[in-house]
Amino acid sequence: MLPVIAIVGRPNVGKSTLFNRLTRRRDALVADRAGITRDRQYGIAEYHGRRLMLVDTGGLGDFESDVPALAERVAGQSQQAIREADAVIWLVDGRGGLTAADTSLGQELRPFSGKLFLAVNKCEGLDPDLCCADFHALGLSPRAVSAEHGDGIVSLMEAVLESLPAATAAAEEPEPGLHIAVIGRPNVGKSTLINRMLGEDRQLTFDQPGTTRDAVALPFERRGRHYVLIDTAGVRRRSRITDQVEKISVIKTLKAIERARIVIAVIDAQEALTEQDLSLLGLTAQSGKPLIIAVNKWDGLDEAQRAQIRGQLERRLGFVDYACIQTLSALHGTGVGGLFDTLDRIGRTLDLEINPSRLTEILAVAVQGHAPPLHQGRRIKLRYAHLGGHDPLRVIIHGNQTRHVPENYRRYLAGVFRKQLGLVGTPVQVEFKYGENPFRYKKNILTPRQERKRQRVIRHRKDR
Repeated sequence: MLPVIAIVGRPNVGKSTLFNRLTRRRDALVADRAGITRDRQYGIAEYHGRRLMLVDTGGLGDFESDVPALAERVAGQSQQAIREADAVIWLVDGRGGLTAADTSLGQELRPFSGKLFLAVNKCEGLDPDLCCADFHALGLSPRAVSAEHGDGIVSLMEAVLESLPAATAAAEEPEPGLHIAVIGRPNVGKSTLINRMLGEDRQLTFDQPGTTRDAVALPFERRGRHYVLIDTAGVRRRSRITDQVEKISVIKTLKAIERARIVIAVIDAQEALTEQDLSLLGLTAQSGKPLIIAVNKWDGLDEAQRAQIRGQLERRLGFVDYACIQTLSALHGTGVGGLFDTLDRIGRTLDLEINPSRLTEILAVAVQGHAPPLHQGRRIKLRYAHLGGHDPLRVIIHGNQTRHVPENYRRYLAGVFRKQLGLVGTPVQVEFKYGENPFRYKKNILTPRQERKRQRVIRHRKDR
């Protein structure tokens, strides 16, 4: 296991900025507003050849929220990260000075003083001694840093690394797993489903749309297989998005789709299929990712409502006919086991290597069952096929006049390939290649004998 370092502090002191600097990525959402981070965000950092697991947490202390219950759950997530960490970086605001909330938070963190490191942030351009003067009252040795500009970060991390056991310093990075993005509209149960799949209350859940704001990657292992679940923020219609933070959250959700190998789209069975659900499914179809449609809150419907939802799904999801539809209840766990079975079936076909002869045989079966249409009186001929790549799975078909193959015949071929290869939930992108005639623009120079024959034919036609 990698050593775990948690970054804690009051809201808006720069925890996510420090997290992004140490991991050298931009995974944590950063904005000039308190309370942006809510769930724990994990990332890998490397210092002096040592790999570390960093944890970005939500604000502690004077977290301002209109919903006290939500603030309490955010604090609970941060406290859980502190208990699990090997070292804790306590970040305070050097420009704001020591506050009553810092003093109160110091009392909460006192039991962890053996692994606690106090970092005074936002000290760029200021005297480090003056920035740290007030914070000596907390009973710790404060270090002046700047998460945004990198000042003092090296000395801080050297002190943290010295406190870690030598055995943990040589730990290897966990084996990467199957990346799965969970997407959907706000408040359809994405975080609840992820908690059920993990078997613990890992993600913050609350009966309020927009609880999750960041895309959080969650590695775990089940039955010897490694997975990485990516919890994403709910995506509303573009016309309803006015908050800048929500716009960034949507961008991170779209990036999570591109980053994942499989996408689970969660829809609310009690609200039926909305236009926003169809829009998200369309984005997933364009990415070419394998798709599972998880119909959540299925246990709250009677038989008539279930029949109505099934008919609606069958009628409106023709453009993603390859998707697997899984009915479940994230709250009670019904159907979640079947979801893992579907994930494993899809995972086994993601990197499937297929011989070109096998693909050509399937192409011949498809053409025999339904021949390509005519174009200007000439039959389109499809000769052979081979694999063009994975993620998304591409099949390249060679032939003549392939540029004139209609879209409906392309979809027919994709369906035949999926059926013959036994693919589950995985789309097949069919691409056509055609060869230009090498003599198309080359003038044919006749020999003297050919020229005499040509003239005889011309005279013969004139005589007739």
